Amino acid sequence: QVQLVESGGGLVQAGGSLKLSCAVSTRTFGDYRVGWFRQAPGKEREFVASVYWAASSAYYADSVKGRFTISRDNTKKTVYLQMNSLIPEDTAVYFCAAQSIRSGAGYDYWGQGTRVTVSS
Repeated sequence: QVQLVESGGGLVQAGGSLKLSCAVSTRTFGDYRVGWFRQAPGKEREFVASVYWAASSAYYADSVKGRFTISRDNTKKTVYLQMNSLIPEDTAVYFCAAQSIRSGAGYDYWGQGTRVTVSS
């Protein structure tokens, strides 16, 4: 069981930066892989980045590689998504999600989302 709450979205100009936060609440942090997904208006939801809580190993979509950085703070129980060099195509609702490693299931736990708007 895990609960996720995103925050940090907002309006930013192209070329700017924004940092999203995902507060994670669970009794077994090491059991999860936490990922960021996004959904732009009229488009399918897409994977952005993920990190294994225990190993802190990260994975990125090609579209954000080199611009975004995912990290986790075990003390603050928070996963971050640092977004740099933002472009209008990054505009979307960003969701935090968790995958149980032990169960082998998919991303069954989701936050409510936080909106990011990048103006040109």
